Amino acid sequence: MKSFTFKQFEIQQSKDVFRVGTDGVLLGALADVETASRVLEVGTGTGLISLMLAQRNSDAFFLGLDINKEAVLLTRTNFENAPFSTRLEIKHQDFKTFITEEKFDLVVSNPPYFEESDSGKDKIARQTVELNFSQLIANSARLLSEKGVFSVIIPVAAGEVFISMAKENCLFLNRRINIIGIENSKVKRLILEFSLTGKMFEESAFIIEKSPRQYSDQYLELTKEFHVFKG
Repeated sequence: MKSFTFKQFEIQQSKDVFRVGTDGVLLGALADVETASRVLEVGTGTGLISLMLAQRNSDAFFLGLDINKEAVLLTRTNFENAPFSTRLEIKHQDFKTFITEEKFDLVVSNPPYFEESDSGKDKIARQTVELNFSQLIANSARLLSEKGVFSVIIPVAAGEVFISMAKENCLFLNRRINIIGIENSKVKRLILEFSLTGKMFEESAFIIEKSPRQYSDQYLELTKEFHVFKG
């Protein structure tokens, strides 16, 4: 499968691993990584999000986990080929059984978001087969440092349930970004960020395209240090 070239790194892809997509790019560009020293990505896929975050924060160390062996092998290749490879580590690990005394300043995930179905397409990456929201939230809350941030991108339809589950795990919603696919259309995704302590709540909107297949100025500005746009 064709690789995906960014300005500072390249993503090798596979038909057996969820490919580079807009959700991952948005989370990699918007997650609150600036002050983090230790970052954990749950479900790395190709390693895209960790690579983007490593480009944005030149001091942080990144640990990625994935239950899919093929994803781990692919991520390892992408990590090793990156200019910031010394700060990137990948483990073949089920997050539900991940145990460590270490705390993380950022836990980030583009989690499975469809209920289990008969479709085999991207089954682990896109369906809540191996990891559901409740498990993701509870384990992430346990692994956060005192000032840590838990950052996810999910469908808008799942937002209120996700926020409620986070509250049950003593997580405060600090930031909500409403992702709109095409200008003047409905919100399709949410980037949500939580912490163990309450902060001033921030809410904003982000538009991906100003018209079909025409990126918005907002998206072009956000991703200009990552995407290679054809002139």
